[in-house]
Amino acid sequence: MPENLELKASSRSLIEALRTAGKLGARREGVLRQRDTYFLTGADRLKLREIRGDHVELIFYRRPNASSVRYSKYTVVRVSEPARVKRLFSKLFGIRVIVVKKRILYIYKNARIHIDSVKGLGSFIEFEVLVLHGKRQAESLMAFLRKEFRIRKSSIIGGSYSDILLRQRRRGIHRA
Repeated sequence: MPENLELKASSRSLIEALRTAGKLGARREGVLRQRDTYFLTGADRLKLREIRGDHVELIFYRRPNASSVRYSKYTVVRVSEPARVKRLFSKLFGIRVIVVKKRILYIYKNARIHIDSVKGLGSFIEFEVLVLHGKRQAESLMAFLRKEFRIRKSSIIGGSYSDILLRQRRRGIHRA
C-alpha cells in the first residue's frame, strides 16, 4: 500500500494559507467539491468520495488518530457505478457519517496541500506528503511546510473530519 505522512490543522485564515501556497510556488490544481460517505468499518477507514463534475473513488486507509504528524497507508480505487457501490456498502456496513467540503488543492514537490472549508466544521489546512524518497525526506518536507504555513502545535488535529463531526453531534453542537 502507498504511504503518506499527514498533518491536519485548523486554519485561522484561508486567505493567508492561499498566499503562502502561492509564495512557495505550489501548483494550484483546482477547487474540488467533495462529498465523502464514511462507512462503519471499525478502526480502519473506508469512504466513497464523490467529486462534483469529476470522478468517484473508494478510499481505504489506516492511520493512528494522533494529534501530530502521522503516517497513513491507503488504497484508492476509481468507481464507475457510484450509486450501486454506495447502496451496496450502505447495506453491508452502514453509513458512519457524510462529510461535505470545498477543497483547494495545491501540489508542492511530493506533497498535496489541501485548503479546506468543511460544512459544519470550519476551515482547515492539510498536508499529505507522499513517501516516495524515504521517510527522512517526507519528514523534512513536512517540517518545512509546517514552518512556512506557521502551523502551531495547538492547532493540529487528530482524527479525520468524520471524527470531529461525530464528536460534535454527540455533544449536541451543530454549525452551518
